[in-house]
Amino acid sequence: MNQIIDSLLTAADGRPTAMLSVLVFLATATLAFGIMAAVHVRTAVKRRAAEVGTFAGAPTDQDPRSLRQASRKVAQQLIDYTTRHYSGRSEGDARQLRRRLIQAGLLDQRAVPIFFIARIVMAIALGIAGFIVTTMVAPERSQMVWGITWIAGLVGYFGPNVYLNRRIAKRQTEHRSGFPDFMDLLVVCADAGLSMEASLDRVGRELADSYPSLGANIYMATLEIRAGRRVSEALEHFGDRLGLDEARSFATLLQQSEELGSSLTEALRVYSDDMRHKRLSRAEEKAYSLPAKLSVPLTLCVFPVVIIVILLPVYVKFKTGAF
Repeated sequence: MNQIIDSLLTAADGRPTAMLSVLVFLATATLAFGIMAAVHVRTAVKRRAAEVGTFAGAPTDQDPRSLRQASRKVAQQLIDYTTRHYSGRSEGDARQLRRRLIQAGLLDQRAVPIFFIARIVMAIALGIAGFIVTTMVAPERSQMVWGITWIAGLVGYFGPNVYLNRRIAKRQTEHRSGFPDFMDLLVVCADAGLSMEASLDRVGRELADSYPSLGANIYMATLEIRAGRRVSEALEHFGDRLGLDEARSFATLLQQSEELGSSLTEALRVYSDDMRHKRLSRAEEKAYSLPAKLSVPLTLCVFPVVIIVILLPVYVKFKTGAF
């Protein structure tokens, strides 16, 4: 052993620091390779055990005794209970909420009970968080603790409604901005001789990049037409999903054109011009309202600074007696 150490020191030219660094590197490398080998062996054992369990019976995810399957069962029971409870209570409110969720892009059939569960969970969670934080900050003020707890609970209860309204407003802004382009492309497709179904399919693919939400709704209307619904009914559902009066008027226009036998291309061209003028009018309205909106920050932020800059030299001269 001493001969080995002496030979290593001789190879290192009598520099023990360099030799120590080499030994530390070798030890670290050996430990890393050992850990990698152990992890590899453990992964291989788990894979073989999973294969044996799969061949022996049902998969582990489908085992009713597994934690994941039990959690899914409890969540489904909670959603079913919430659905039955709310449906028996008020059918009209549930239908209205379902319409709002569709306008927000939440198309799942379980969106209504999930929305109520989320609202209750957020109310309880924020209430508990407000109680804990207030107790830690001001434990001697019991009235303030309970007041902040109730406020936090109310914020959690009405928070999903605020999020839903903001999501609907954002999507409606996108739909309203892209609807004139949608009408212009429909006019082009109608002039080219395409049918309404083919025109909607083509326009939906063209608008998918610039207006993804509008393109998705157009695609769903195309699927409804392919499933056997009439074009007027599919466009009525399209207007309900968008939540725009322009889309509902468009569905009514096509229905009346079909019933009266008038030219669909001319009707689309006139309605497209109307949509373009409406977009221009909205832009002009925003431009004209800009000075009134700027008056508030000017009054609160700019004017006080200007007054201070103007009057400060006068105040300094008056205090120093320079007059």
